Amino acid sequence: MQQVQFISVKPEQLQEAIIEGVKTQLESLKLHFQPKQPNTYLSRAEVSKMLNVSLVTLNKWNKNGKLKAVGIGGRVLYRQTDIDNAIVEL
Repeated sequence: MQQVQFISVKPEQLQEAIIEGVKTQLESLKLHFQPKQPNTYLSRAEVSKMLNVSLVTLNKWNKNGKLKAVGIGGRVLYRQTDIDNAIVEL
């Protein structure tokens, strides 16, 4: 570990230097920080209506792996992020 000696530095100057260093680091963190967004889940009917396809087509896409369905208590749901990622530009 490296030792640092402060010669002729007033406590107020040291405090200001520390505060400025912390402020700089916080500003850098703010630029790269992305808050976590909660997952949005959609039902089969909502996805079918949104994509203008039938429930049969959704089932085929699920079996083919184009869309990944998740479920809870017998309900089939789709994550909004999975739907957005499945749509590709042609």
